[in-house]
Amino acid sequence: MKILAVIPARYAASRFPGKLLQLLGDKTVIATTYAATKATGLFSDVIVATDSDAIQQEIESIGGAVAMTRSDHESGTDRIAEAVQDLDFDVVINVQGDTPFINKEALSRLIELFDDPAVRVASLMDIISEESELHNPNVVKVVVDRSGNSLLFSRSVIPFPRNKEMIITHYRHIGVYAFRKAALQQFVQWPITVLENAEKIECLRFLEHGIPLRMALTEPIGVDINTPEDLEKAQALLP
Repeated sequence: MKILAVIPARYAASRFPGKLLQLLGDKTVIATTYAATKATGLFSDVIVATDSDAIQQEIESIGGAVAMTRSDHESGTDRIAEAVQDLDFDVVINVQGDTPFINKEALSRLIELFDDPAVRVASLMDIISEESELHNPNVVKVVVDRSGNSLLFSRSVIPFPRNKEMIITHYRHIGVYAFRKAALQQFVQWPITVLENAEKIECLRFLEHGIPLRMALTEPIGVDINTPEDLEKAQALLP
């Protein structure tokens, strides 16, 4: 299987503009994510897809590959689709630019899901262990069926603990996606769906078209950087 990793990277993030060019230790967030993805050795190529000249310059300064894309994409998945439209591959992994602690173990678990030919789209999750994360709308939650297929993603608490006597395991969605080529091409042909627009969670577009995501359970992979506070937490995790 030919597997690509593409890192969608836009400068103008709504909650933390310019976050990808913030320093994390002695490297920028996007350079750290790129280096961590490249170091896994799992991919035929690792490409940063961006509309930002500054991000392009940053990645090219460390010898990385960049695909310049339009600035009007609604989601990272749309940006990836443009970046790979003329490339040959079987599966593409969307590694979010704000996940600097991504690692080989987590990505390997994601790739292994495609040994099942029924899997068209896949993603990662871990167990939520802190009550504050459970109620944080910046933390996307997921519930799955017995086969590990996603049933719903939400920024709200799911499942809601109506039965107080039950011990419920809640899962956090880690925004790293994997697509077979045909599934990615389908995604960009569909308009934004109702749930996707309401929650601002792009993978809901697949669910609303009847395509579940096969989820791989992994250990926590550090902090996703969505806010200045997340960047502070990430700094504290550096060796």
